[in-house]
Amino acid sequence: MVPQALKFLPAQEPGPQLRPCDAHTPMSLFKMFFSETAVSTLCQNTNAQAARACAKSHKYKWTDLGISELYCYIGLLFYMAMVKMRSIRDYWRQDSLFSVPFPATIMSRDRYRTISWNLHMSHPDADKDNDRKRGTAEHDRLFRVRPLMDTIRHACKAIYHPRKNLAADERTVACKANTGMTQYMKAKPTRWGFKLFVLADSSNGYTVDFAVYTGKSNFPTGHGLSYDAVTSLLDHTVLGSGYHVYMDHFYTSPKLLTDLFALKFGACGTYRDNRKDCPRNAANSLTKKSVRGSIRLLRDRHLVFVKWMDTREVSVCSTIHAAYTGDTVQRRVKTQDVWRTKSFPCPAPVTANNQHMGGSRPV
Repeated sequence: MVPQALKFLPAQEPGPQLRPCDAHTPMSLFKMFFSETAVSTLCQNTNAQAARACAKSHKYKWTDLGISELYCYIGLLFYMAMVKMRSIRDYWRQDSLFSVPFPATIMSRDRYRTISWNLHMSHPDADKDNDRKRGTAEHDRLFRVRPLMDTIRHACKAIYHPRKNLAADERTVACKANTGMTQYMKAKPTRWGFKLFVLADSSNGYTVDFAVYTGKSNFPTGHGLSYDAVTSLLDHTVLGSGYHVYMDHFYTSPKLLTDLFALKFGACGTYRDNRKDCPRNAANSLTKKSVRGSIRLLRDRHLVFVKWMDTREVSVCSTIHAAYTGDTVQRRVKTQDVWRTKSFPCPAPVTANNQHMGGSRPV
């Protein structure tokens, strides 16, 4: 049985929202995300923070930061992320065989350090007002980074419109600061940092939108964190309708897929058997003795639940696929002490989810 097809009606023509007649340089593209207006705000707030620090008798020389100098500072941050040294001072050392000359041509070490000490995205006076609200619903845990974060989010949505297949996933921004929001994620390449819920274009990994995880209380609809994380990123007024959203078992639930289908978003994802409303039909389930390639399915109107035996059991739920359309996968198996490649049947939702979730990783 093939489910009802959703007509793909994007709000804009998918792809980059740039005029083809314009010539673009790496710097001009970067400024679309870090605009001069946003950087000017950062300069004003950094200068205000430095003025407060100097008033408290901090003993260093400070001259007001300008837009071009802050762009140079950001460039140095990127350079240091690619060229690893043991400490900040090593980037300005000239007495070593492995000295790097570039940073000293941009700014002095002391200037770099004083900017780092005072860099501020929000205004210091507004920080005080927000801090007074700590412990209340009005307190914003992301207040100090929101001016730049919101600029980047808006740019992500304005500069590029995604193609049909999207992926809801998680990413980690490395950080060990004691903010109360850092997470330890054992299975991620970057284990310590801020967790981001990300909506990405599966064809190229472009970040369409993102949200920083600051605690379960910030997703208050009552349907759970995973449900709220996905629905907060899918805005049909911005995206349009008919999109296919792929996700992993953290997000997938029958409630989420049903509600997305009502909003004209198709969805597919692996799921956990203990998730609420997922089928628990022992008579139609796989066992440890099930042979590789075995398939079991249950359909509930537009929802199809599929179990498939690979090296282990895989469970997938979808509103956009038939359970099986003849797809196969290649696996190496050992028969009579000889390794051979053999084809096994594979459910359509498994094939599609593997393809589009893998494409969500940023290049």
